[in-house]
This record gives sequence, C-alpha cells and structure tokens, in this order.
Amino acid sequence: MKKQLLLTGGNGFIGKNIRESFLAQKYDIIAPRSSELNLADTAAVDNYFKTHQFDAVIHAAVKPGHRNAKDPTNLLYTNLRMFENLARHTDRFGRLINLGSGAVYDSAADNRLVTEDQIGLRMGKDDHSFCKYVVHKQIENIKNAVDLNIFGIFGKYEDWEIRFISNACCKALFDLPITLRQNRRFSYLYAPDLMPVLDYFIEHEPKFKCYNVVPDEETELLQAAQTVLDVSGKKLPIQVAHEGYGLNYSGSNARLRKDIPSLCFTPLKQAIAGLFSFYCENKKLLNYNLLLRDK
Repeated sequence: MKKQLLLTGGNGFIGKNIRESFLAQKYDIIAPRSSELNLADTAAVDNYFKTHQFDAVIHAAVKPGHRNAKDPTNLLYTNLRMFENLARHTDRFGRLINLGSGAVYDSAADNRLVTEDQIGLRMGKDDHSFCKYVVHKQIENIKNAVDLNIFGIFGKYEDWEIRFISNACCKALFDLPITLRQNRRFSYLYAPDLMPVLDYFIEHEPKFKCYNVVPDEETELLQAAQTVLDVSGKKLPIQVAHEGYGLNYSGSNARLRKDIPSLCFTPLKQAIAGLFSFYCENKKLLNYNLLLRDK
C-alpha cells in the first residue's frame, strides 16, 4: 500500500513539479487547492485533520512577496499562520517536511556557502527572512519535522517574467538581449533534483532539523546567461547594469551530502537545455511584450 502524502501549495511552481515527478507514482499525493483547504483558516484546517491522516506532509504553500506578487500584504501573518495551523496537528501525520529558504540566513546579508550551524547569527528584518527564521525555530522544537533550505530553484512553471534563468531562456527565444542588474553567485537547484531529496526524507528519519538543499557548485548569473545562449545557439548581448558582484546567495551541502552520499545533481547546461526546450514547446503561452521590461 502506498504511503499517503499531503502536499500543500500543489498548484504552485514547486508543487506542480512534485506532482509531475516520480513521487506521484510512488506515493498517493493529496494536493487540495486553497479553495478546498484554506491553510490560513485555523478552523478549516482543524476540521480537515479530524477526518484525514497522512504518512507525511510536504509544506510547499507560501504567500509570495516577490515583485510580481498580486498581493504582497500580510505576508508574515499569513505564512506563519499556515505553518502553525499544520504544526498543531503533528499527531495526524508521520513527518512534516517544510520547504524553507536560504532567506533563513537573512537575505539582506552576504551569504556565501553558508552552513546550517550559521542559522541564528543574523535575523532578517524583512518579512520573508524573518518568517523563515521563526518557522525554523519552531521546527527545532517539533519532533517529527525537518526544514529544507532552498536557495535558488529553477524549472518549468516558474514565473518567467521575474525568475532569472527562465527569463533569460524566454528572452533568447524571442531574440532579445539578456539583462541583469549585477552578477551574483547563487546555489541554483534544478527543480527535478529536489525530488530524490524529498523521497529520502519521506522514507528516512532525518539526523538533523535542517538541511541546505543545494547542488555542489555555485552558479553565477553571467554563467547562467551564457549557458542559455550556448544552449539556444544564438549570439545575443548580455547587458549588465552594474559592475562587480552583488550579494552572494549560496549554501554548503556538506550535511546533505553526508546523509545522502549517492545524491546526483543535473549539470547546469543539461538543466538549462531541458528548460529551454520546455519554453520552445510552449512559446505560445509567453507574452513578448512582458519580456520588453524588467521588473
């Protein structure tokens, strides 16, 4: 009998990738829409768990606060309430796998190859960073929970208007110059590479309360842009607004590697080639005019 999982945020970028991965064949994934289960509504969540029980919960739901968000208000309140509404029912599932963020280290700081024991050295002032910090501190006190820190993640279904690698792919597709404010170093994770990590923590008891889920190598934005051009076969300009490097946003995966030594990550060129092919096949869904202005 398959293990039954509750997936929150199943209609979001990461959620859609989870639902299309091998996890959907291996497990029975229940992914209610927000109209079916409002995670910010305590009474609704309480009633839901009266009649539902799961082997694990993958918490991928989040109210976004990025520059393309339709409603960036009440971000801290909503995201904390969604998490707490799940956390109060840990007796109704085997494990809570929270998809956290590198922002737990403070997204306004220069974070380069940070390690999990550096969490708490800084506490971010913006709502997003502070929320990730508070959730992490809660997870430290929840027996059956683990926090997975994702720094940069890319893949199909992400917001191509603002997410750099997808935006670069789409611009190349329409023969537009690739633009960036400043070169930065990221720990970019290809979305399919998250799935074996989730599978491991569904099946195994975590040794630690949090892990950085990042590949072995950093990716520079200029490197990613050039790789997009190499994959597309086009000779287009790469326009950089400011010289030098911006703040780093990368983490060390030493802890994750130690627990899952067999873990493999897709090479950057192969990952971008797959993503570029996706946009080639779905070009009609893109809006050329929205690519003409950077948000």
